[in-house]
Amino acid sequence: MKNRLEEIRKERGIKQDELAKVLEVSRQTISSIENGRYNPSIILAFKIARFFDMAIEDIFIYEEEWFIWRKNI
Repeated sequence: MKNRLEEIRKERGIKQDELAKVLEVSRQTISSIENGRYNPSIILAFKIARFFDMAIEDIFIYEEEWFIWRKNI
C-alpha cells in the first residue's frame, strides 16, 4: 500500500517524533510507514487520518489506485 504520510507531515511542518508521540507509537513506526516497509493497523490508520483531519483514502492509497491517483495530480 502506498501512502502520502511523509508528504502531508512535511507540508504541515511536523517532525516524525512529534507525530509518533501524539499517536503513541515509535518514531521508527512512522518512518517505516512512510517508507512503505510497514502497513499500519486500521486503528492506527484512523488515528493518522483523524490527526490530519483527512480521509484515510487521502493518505493511504491501495496500490491499484496509486497510478490513477498520480495521473490525476
